[in-house]
Amino acid sequence: MTELHALRDAYRSDKAALLAAMQSTGASTRGIRVLLRKLSSLAGNLLQTLWQRAALPDDMALVAVGGFGRDQLFPYSDVDVLLLLPDGTAPEAGSALRTKLEGFIGSCWDTGLEIGSSVRTVAECLAESAGDVTVQTSLLESRLVCGSAALFAEFQRQYRAQMNPQAFLVAKTLEMRQRHTKYENTPYSLEPNCKESPGGLRDLQMILWVSQAAGLGSNWKELATSGLATAFEVRQIERNEALLCLIRARLHAAAGRHEDRLVFDLQTAVAESFGYRSQAPDGSRLPMRASESLMRRYYWAAKAVSQLSQILLLNIEERLNPSTHEPRPINERFFEKAGLIEVASDDLYTRDPHAILETFLLYQTTVGLKDLSARTLRALYNARGVMDSAFRRDPVNRDAFMRILQQPSGITHAMRLMNQTSVLGRYLWPFRRIVGQMQHDLFHVYTVDQHILMVLRNVRRFFMAEHAHEYPFCSQLAGGWDKPWILYVAALFHDIGKGRGGDHSQIGAEEVRRFCRQHGVDREDGRLIEFLVREHLTMSTVAQKQDLSDPDVIAAFARRVGNERNLTAMYLLTVADIRGTSPKVWNAWKGKLLEDLYRATLRTLGGRAPDAAAEIEARKREALVLLALNALPFEAHKALWATLDVSYFMRHDAADIAWHTRHLSRHVGTAK
Repeated sequence: MTELHALRDAYRSDKAALLAAMQSTGASTRGIRVLLRKLSSLAGNLLQTLWQRAALPDDMALVAVGGFGRDQLFPYSDVDVLLLLPDGTAPEAGSALRTKLEGFIGSCWDTGLEIGSSVRTVAECLAESAGDVTVQTSLLESRLVCGSAALFAEFQRQYRAQMNPQAFLVAKTLEMRQRHTKYENTPYSLEPNCKESPGGLRDLQMILWVSQAAGLGSNWKELATSGLATAFEVRQIERNEALLCLIRARLHAAAGRHEDRLVFDLQTAVAESFGYRSQAPDGSRLPMRASESLMRRYYWAAKAVSQLSQILLLNIEERLNPSTHEPRPINERFFEKAGLIEVASDDLYTRDPHAILETFLLYQTTVGLKDLSARTLRALYNARGVMDSAFRRDPVNRDAFMRILQQPSGITHAMRLMNQTSVLGRYLWPFRRIVGQMQHDLFHVYTVDQHILMVLRNVRRFFMAEHAHEYPFCSQLAGGWDKPWILYVAALFHDIGKGRGGDHSQIGAEEVRRFCRQHGVDREDGRLIEFLVREHLTMSTVAQKQDLSDPDVIAAFARRVGNERNLTAMYLLTVADIRGTSPKVWNAWKGKLLEDLYRATLRTLGGRAPDAAAEIEARKREALVLLALNALPFEAHKALWATLDVSYFMRHDAADIAWHTRHLSRHVGTAK
């Protein structure tokens, strides 16, 4: 056995022992930081041996960068190193130095190190860093593995002198926004990237990068010392960071390779490594999958990371670029500062819990407000304990929540902000149970809470003129609807019973009945809301699975719906629900089925059905416009249309009529 083979076998054996120890800890996150440091040390010790074996010049340095540089090496992550040369050194092709460098890098691969390497002089490092924020970030976390300490110290001195904290903050913030956009700006993807997705490890690393660049601290405790974070926030960050690290390490182990996405195929294996097993919730015959338990824990951690990283980033921005805007009083409890809502005192919410929901009401009703300040976000985070059962029963809070729902604008943004800050789940307790709840079916691509908010957004858009082109018929119906908030409440509750076993529609109906009673909703309105939640799947099922040309089907559906108001509300909620499951689920065929069912049922109910003759004439006119665009000869349609009866024109829309006419009109009269 050669020396390199012996080193490789020893490295693999030691690494396997560390991974086995990690797998034996179950759901405990206590030892994950130590494990990552041990994996880093194991790779570092092997690199030192190989460096000495390569007999490289004494004035060179081997530098750890990236995750390896911060002593946080995951099982199958690359071991990123910089081979640092003094200025003026250039390993020419065929030179002895080049041969030694190639030999060193080759020996790293031969011994099992998945190495990522670069060879640069100090000047080249500085030039690359100035032009590429990714390189600049990687070098920020550099540490000496072996070689010339003097060269490394000189490199660090020049690197720090070149750093512009304000420019670095701008670049990293832009990079973060682009990364979040790539992952749809949500931590709730069904297959999240535990490193790169919003709320992932990269968000925490980004905070430490910008704070380190600004000299405000290189770890969480130093951020607390500098006043950027509280001791409580540091504990929360460290707890959630440890969980994300353990999930990522277990994910690598389950995949046997570098894998940061919690794909469906690996979720169960990772969940079982935490000790989760499929089990039935209380009172349910349906098992909760092990993967659902893991993912729920992941989503809660990612949500906390998103909240805390936003607070810290805003604090760092304020420290580096103090706002010149003078605070504008909104009332005695709140200020507006640069478009942000700012609490008048840090303990406002603990002293006056009524101000919590007032925050979101002001967000809706005050012109110019676009978000919450870091101080307000921190105050909300620290006031979670006051949002208890007494808070939920308080008549003032119940009135405030109804006022939020009944505002003419801002409902979607307010509810999303309430969910992001955990206020929605703490006030609306049944909602808390579905935060981070996965949906294992072929249609939903969002967690239950995100789907609900997507449906709420869709309903809201029916009432907005700027979205009328997206939902013409829905917008037309919404224009005659007097109480949009009824549909908002139904949207909030329609899937709130999921994950408990049993019929989630019935569970949701019971929950919303209780909500309406507690919040003083008029009995008639409450009955409509309860009906919508209980029957929210009915219209879609009838439209897609039953024969809409059968009068008995329409009559049975009409009896179930009862009246035109119920029908219109059900139609609007159904369209919003289907369009909120996935961008790929809705299509024109489903839309036509639902609209046909609506119109047929409206006629059966004796409502204001469109005049049949007028409807047919309108469709014919629209079809003629489409035919003209396709250059069909004038009056070429007449012979075909003369053979068609009224039922044809009622069954088909203008696009279908035009398509049929283009393809069939030339064949009329040619049959023998």
